[in-house]
Amino acid sequence: MLKILYIGDIFGKGGRKAVQKLLPELKKEYSPDYIIGNAENLAHGHGVTAKTLQEMTDAGIDFFTSGNHIWGNGAVHDIFKEEKFPLIRPANYPPGTPGKGHMLVRFGKHNLLIINLMGRLFMTGGMLECPFRGLDAILDEYKNEKLSGIFIDFHAETTAESCSFGFHADGRVSAIVGSHTHVPTADERILPKGTAYITDTGMVGGLNSSIGFDPATTVPDFITQMPKRHTIIETGAMVFNAVLIEINPKTTHATSIQRIQRVVDVS
Repeated sequence: MLKILYIGDIFGKGGRKAVQKLLPELKKEYSPDYIIGNAENLAHGHGVTAKTLQEMTDAGIDFFTSGNHIWGNGAVHDIFKEEKFPLIRPANYPPGTPGKGHMLVRFGKHNLLIINLMGRLFMTGGMLECPFRGLDAILDEYKNEKLSGIFIDFHAETTAESCSFGFHADGRVSAIVGSHTHVPTADERILPKGTAYITDTGMVGGLNSSIGFDPATTVPDFITQMPKRHTIIETGAMVFNAVLIEINPKTTHATSIQRIQRVVDVS
């Protein structure tokens, strides 16, 4: 079996510290073959830097997916050019967008195709191509490749779009893990044709927060309708959300998906 540990949106310094503190013991407990983390909020809640990616690489993460916030820090353009880190962005951005939307990684006896796609409903920008057709095109590109598994991070706002995408891909990919909302859903399961699925994995960030931000700086937005600068929670109790997926490399179908949630205190 091929075991993949996927870590939900890692939010700022507090999230990075939580990964550094918890990942070593999770590796001992679950013995994953490969570890993937969503990095779009790695650098103070907006984008990535080489330093923050290196921190997470040193902590044990093998590969990074992302989403619409990956562009929040200008450093990502140089990171994509240098290709030092295994980092991808949603594949359904228009042609010419920096970076790659999918990547084939090889480790041990395994060839794993990792794909990043983004939903279009209520997402900013409005220039995204269809993720459903985008997946079809990517799978066609790799149709002659011998794969151990196909893993997708589907970055989306609405549950309906995520669920529909899951059924569109069912049986053709090994796993679809959702990201973006930072709130974990309790619908992890194996879809009828063999694909592991969860609508949203959740995040790694402040436990008593509003998707990573201090509620004292988010609540006034809704009461006064006046924008306020939000403060990231970087110390105290952090929630760590992840999923562990087992894949049969002979069939590329998933055999199990387990939701993991831990709380850890960071200073």
